[in-house]
Amino acid sequence: MTHVACALTIAGTDPSGGAGIQADLKTFQELKSYGMSVITSVVAQNTTGVQDVHHLPAEMIEQQLDSVFTDMPVHAFKTGMIANKDMMKVIGEKVVNQKAPFVMDPVMVATSGDPLIAANARDYLREQLLPLTTLVTPNIPEAAYLTGEKIESLNDMEHAAEQIVAEYGAGAALVKGGHLEGDAIDFLYDGNKIHTFSSKRIDTKNTHGTGCTYSAAITAYLSQGVPLLNAVKHAKEFVTAAIKDSFELGHGNGPTNHFATRAHEEKVK
Repeated sequence: MTHVACALTIAGTDPSGGAGIQADLKTFQELKSYGMSVITSVVAQNTTGVQDVHHLPAEMIEQQLDSVFTDMPVHAFKTGMIANKDMMKVIGEKVVNQKAPFVMDPVMVATSGDPLIAANARDYLREQLLPLTTLVTPNIPEAAYLTGEKIESLNDMEHAAEQIVAEYGAGAALVKGGHLEGDAIDFLYDGNKIHTFSSKRIDTKNTHGTGCTYSAAITAYLSQGVPLLNAVKHAKEFVTAAIKDSFELGHGNGPTNHFATRAHEEKVK
């Protein structure tokens, strides 16, 4: 019998395949974790933006979660787009007793600039869900919202990562530097110290789904028992390769290449 690491994503869809549930499942598959999904919202979106959104009833989200948790092993899970408080309440109630690592990608705005979460749900996410996480992975605008402070420098990023853990109860925080100039530098605060992950900035507009892909890669590695620091390190390498070899598809911000790293299939430990 084959034993496999199992990873779950709880998020919205992207019919164009670059972000959301689709990006998460592609990432899990590439990194050799068995992927499962609970859909929160059906989103009509593509590389140019969001055209429409249909939010599933909280009861349907609850039933999907029950379907997974009562039958399947979950070795790590992540959340992406959770659009409103009703969804968040159900998800919080269902995941609070899970022993598996919980990675939150606090999706608030699409790459295109379209808002993806109700304004009154943001406070609930910060106050109720954030303390349940093993890791939260905000970009700079999301970290600025979570902390209530401007983030304009590397020092600001470090401080935000520390603040999200110390003041808001996240297990660890990875503040991503994609919105600043210069190298793409991310700061991880694990509750004890700051760790820095840096890569050369890639000159491309094809960044659709990078946040989903990055957090999904971390989730996949965590599901396999890789320690957090190494999981982030390898996920950073994965998403950097996916951006470097991104696809020139669509009329907007093209998608990342989820199988860019196939040439480097070495086992991560």
